[in-house]
Amino acid sequence: MTNIRNYIVVTAAYWGFTLTDGALRMLVLLHFHTLGYSPFELATLFLLYELMGVLTNLIGGWLGARFGVKLTLLSGLALQVFSLFLLSFLNPLWPAIFSLVFVLFAQGLSGVAKDLSKMSSKSAIKLVVPKGNHSTLFKLVALLTGSKNALKGVGFFLGGVLLSVCGFVCALWIMAGALFALLILSGWLLPNSMGKASTKAKIKEIFSKSRPINILSMARVFLFGARDVWFVVALPVFLLSELNWNFKAVGGFLALWIIGYGIVQSLAPSLIKSSEDGHSKELKYASAWMVILCLVTFAITLAIELQFHITLSLLFGLAIFGFCFAVNSALHSYLILNFSNVDNVALSVGFYYSANAAGRLLGTLLSGIAYQIAGLTGALAVALSMLIIAAVFTMLLAPAFNRDKSHLVQ
Repeated sequence: MTNIRNYIVVTAAYWGFTLTDGALRMLVLLHFHTLGYSPFELATLFLLYELMGVLTNLIGGWLGARFGVKLTLLSGLALQVFSLFLLSFLNPLWPAIFSLVFVLFAQGLSGVAKDLSKMSSKSAIKLVVPKGNHSTLFKLVALLTGSKNALKGVGFFLGGVLLSVCGFVCALWIMAGALFALLILSGWLLPNSMGKASTKAKIKEIFSKSRPINILSMARVFLFGARDVWFVVALPVFLLSELNWNFKAVGGFLALWIIGYGIVQSLAPSLIKSSEDGHSKELKYASAWMVILCLVTFAITLAIELQFHITLSLLFGLAIFGFCFAVNSALHSYLILNFSNVDNVALSVGFYYSANAAGRLLGTLLSGIAYQIAGLTGALAVALSMLIIAAVFTMLLAPAFNRDKSHLVQ
């Protein structure tokens, strides 16, 4: 019962963090769009956020294995509170370059906070599921991942509403106060030893020696890069500037998309027939769903390029894309835990989500560049190319797993 309680506390803290993270992204994007920032400049605001995620997951996995996931979780919550409070001091009268550097720094802290919190929460799942219970592991991973994304969608909507109703500074203070309360509660309820490895993890162990984990991580880089290359900057700016949507409409639509995406992730185990060994069928499904996602993205790109009922094609295409992407993401999130050694799960999860952050960093950078050069079609074309690469890596997983089972101690 203690393990379950700890998992609930960690999950609740992560949910609260996710709300503020989604709201903050929308606040920054919409606020600086009104200040006249170009698509590329908007993308740069999130670059340090994503870059710090790459580094944080590597070091955070080692910290979690060595000192426990309580330390990494509380550190993430505290950094997010500080980041929100720091951003409230942004002065519109400052020179543009100073404002940009200031926001980059604050967003970098927020990136560290996000990945410390995420790594802690994902690692906690492996700690509470009995060894060999693959079906339960998949369900809990899908539930946490799906609920997180649904709440991030709510955060998008919350960010748009708070910006319209309270303004930029007041919105940041409200979120910082709520998250601080969660920080205190989590620190009181969680044990200090949660998630510590039985042997002291060495810093050199942050890089995985498992071929399947390395291949899965590469697939993750291009999978999430493909999503963010058109979702982070290109899509919101297109909705605002080309379809003339207002802030609430953009925030509300992206919120609904993320919520729906999260619901599908939660339901993914019911769409995937589990295998007794926990990987044989799942690996085949992962390859098949990647191919489907490539085909969907190609269809959206073609429809936008041919200007075939652009609004309808975009909205309908986004719904299908979100469904397919959610299933892929849930499968990958399950496989990393299935591949991981329970004693050093934080190290494997940290390495894997470092790859995830690298993909987001690449996608964020390319989102601003591709949209500024070739519009939404250009961003979609880059996304399709990245998805094809992700599909190739996913197809390499099964043979790599069969050759490297010795490293995969459950």
